[in-house]
Amino acid sequence: MHESILDALRRQDTADALRLAQAWVAEVADDAQAQRWLALAQQQHGDTAGALDSIDRAIALAPEDAELHLLRASILVGANDLPQAEVALAQTAALDPNAFMAYIMRGHLALGRGDLDEVERLSRTAARLQPEHPQLLGLDGMLALRRGDADRALALLSRASNALPDDPRLLYALGFAYLDKQHLAFAETAFRRVATLTPGTSVPMMALVAQLAHRQGRLDDAIAALETVLADPAGDTANMRRLAGEYALQADRPAQALEHLRPALAAVPADRRTLHAALIAWQRLGTLDDARATLEAALTSTTDAHDLWLARLALEPVGGAEARALIARWQAAMPAHVPALEAQLRVHDMAGERDQGEAVAQRIVALEPGRISGEERLVEAMLERGEHAAAIDHVCRLMQRLPEQNRTILRPWLAAVQDAAGRVEDALATWLAFQQEQQPHRLPLPPLGQAGQEALSPWPPLAAVDAQTQARPLFVWGAPGSGVERVIAVLSAASPVLRGDRFGAQPPSDGLQRYRSVGELDSGALDGAALVAEWRAQLPARGIGDGNIVDWLLWWDNVLLRALRPHLPEGRLLIVLRDPRDMLLDWLANGAPAPLQLASPEGGARWLAAVLEQIAVLHAQDLYPHRLLRLDGIETDPAAVAAALEQAFGVPFPTVATLGPPRFAAGHWRAYAGPLAAAFVLLTPVAMRLGYPAT
Repeated sequence: MHESILDALRRQDTADALRLAQAWVAEVADDAQAQRWLALAQQQHGDTAGALDSIDRAIALAPEDAELHLLRASILVGANDLPQAEVALAQTAALDPNAFMAYIMRGHLALGRGDLDEVERLSRTAARLQPEHPQLLGLDGMLALRRGDADRALALLSRASNALPDDPRLLYALGFAYLDKQHLAFAETAFRRVATLTPGTSVPMMALVAQLAHRQGRLDDAIAALETVLADPAGDTANMRRLAGEYALQADRPAQALEHLRPALAAVPADRRTLHAALIAWQRLGTLDDARATLEAALTSTTDAHDLWLARLALEPVGGAEARALIARWQAAMPAHVPALEAQLRVHDMAGERDQGEAVAQRIVALEPGRISGEERLVEAMLERGEHAAAIDHVCRLMQRLPEQNRTILRPWLAAVQDAAGRVEDALATWLAFQQEQQPHRLPLPPLGQAGQEALSPWPPLAAVDAQTQARPLFVWGAPGSGVERVIAVLSAASPVLRGDRFGAQPPSDGLQRYRSVGELDSGALDGAALVAEWRAQLPARGIGDGNIVDWLLWWDNVLLRALRPHLPEGRLLIVLRDPRDMLLDWLANGAPAPLQLASPEGGARWLAAVLEQIAVLHAQDLYPHRLLRLDGIETDPAAVAAALEQAFGVPFPTVATLGPPRFAAGHWRAYAGPLAAAFVLLTPVAMRLGYPAT
């Protein structure tokens, strides 16, 4: 739709553009992009007030979309955006080729409709008249910003804003130039100034300010900014309430969070983020009856919302009578909804009702052939009946239905079925084929430093903990196959300061993330104090204000102790372990939280042995405050993992509903003692050093 609108604007047929945009909004009123294009069409049609209303609605729907705020900046041309503006300005230029401001105003109009080449042409013309005029610098800066040249944009807009410090358009664009350069504090200052200069923009501006304060780790300031937004009726929207609730949760204020989340749920009862935040708040307050009542009220008017049913189901014991009754209601409300059938399938299996579960699986694949949940359950039934060849053949036939390039996604399942059928050589061959297919998409293995060797020069002394230091950061790490992600699931339920962002799309860019830190610390090129200082400096941006964080690490190497022992003695380290041979097999079959390359079993075993040898050194010499958490035999038992954590730290931990899909039982590596003999030989010495048997 937006292409048609853009085509109409290029033809200067603003009436047609407006018609198309209005039709789009009529279809999807809650689509931020539809509202954006309506604002653009209204602006070009001369309806500045309507354009501002529409862009404000778009920002309310997607407050984190920087492009929407940038468009609002161009709409602030305001009174100059008249229906005949383009014609009048062209006539002005024709009558007076030296009418500098006419070119500038036409440039802003072209910028608003996205015609960047026209902006550049008008800028060149204006530059012949007044090349250093701040309005021209501002226009060129906005053009550079739209073209992604943040450095040039920042330089030009800074000069323009210095000359015209009270121009809201320039400050607005300058704020986004700072934002592109990740200068968050300067961006926030610019946007606060825009809100002061143009009171009518306070809602979108303060919403943006709140998000910037949050990104800098200043939760109290972020919450205060959102209170300003919510105090204005125009800003009191479901999305803003949800954002305020999320911030309050991060500040560990669940009661305040619910004050915001209740009206958000009332307005949009099926919003996944709102439901997720509300469930966390209810759980922390222990007010599950209130949660049930609130969600039941929502279900009386909204019966076809998948996420709402899931949220309601999350409040009941898994597989219990209440859950079964809820699932029956869900199926009655949404009879052909496959996720409701999948919930019923899980309940049957938990109750040991295998035949009923298989019947539900048949219904699932009848509704959606190839649906993995149903197909997997049918294959399980075949394996249970001893129909091993049929089970393997079933998976192979499903793979054959897929295009060649997509078959790799089912290969781990085929290997698991082969393993369950006792065909270990075939399973190993399938896993190895999968690993080879995935090599181009995997990360290289973290480098290994020399600090694991016991013969090295003495470690720097472990500094004394300052009595005034209140922070006790906890680092968590486990090698591939250790099951560390299962421990993280329990820690996440117990602590609001757990951060798993090192495994996400926007990880912190500190020395604990960068692979090259290993070599730099070993060589002395990186100072340990600098590494710790950089880590501390990034904590506010990760939502940590007081230094208390549970930081899930992407990698570990003992060389980090050269920084942590002298400069972070108050830290603690939790290392998750299993028998190294089970770890290798699990890594081969199921991957790891970080998608690390496994070129061959022997190569993976060699690296795993080396990094675990470092753990053995750390533990034997007690080089840093730490705990080893062994998951052997409790990998799939939430209560047992919680108990192990309680034993390690002396405080109770919650029992989560599930730790993830089942994996191989402890000791399953012995089934592969033959085909993986060469790899296991490399791991046996460190396994024995860590307390595991040789065979």
